[in-house]
Parts: sequence; C-alpha cells; structure tokens
Amino acid sequence: MWSVIKSVLAAFFGVQKERQRRTDFETGRPVVFIAVGIVMTLVLVGLVALVANLAAR
Repeated sequence: MWSVIKSVLAAFFGVQKERQRRTDFETGRPVVFIAVGIVMTLVLVGLVALVANLAAR
C-alpha cells in the first residue's frame, strides 16, 4: 500500500520517474490508484480549506 501512496504522491506533484510510472501501469490495479488518488485529493482540498478558514479568522 505504501508503494501505491508513494506513486500517487509522486504523480500528484509531477515528479514521478518514467520507470516507476511504467512499473505501476504494468503491475498495479487501476482501481487502487484511482481510489488513493481521490482520497489524497480530498485530503489536500480539506487541508487547503482548513488553512484558508484559519487564515480568515
């Protein structure tokens, strides 16, 4: 699971190596990567909203 999270984070910020991306596509299940990507996006949006809310006070 950590390798999926690491790959999603690297792809999320655009720093994933081509070799790792190719390995992910060959061996990984797309549903897992999509689910982790959605969860990480929701966490990022939640953190931005929290920081914005705290800054507005």
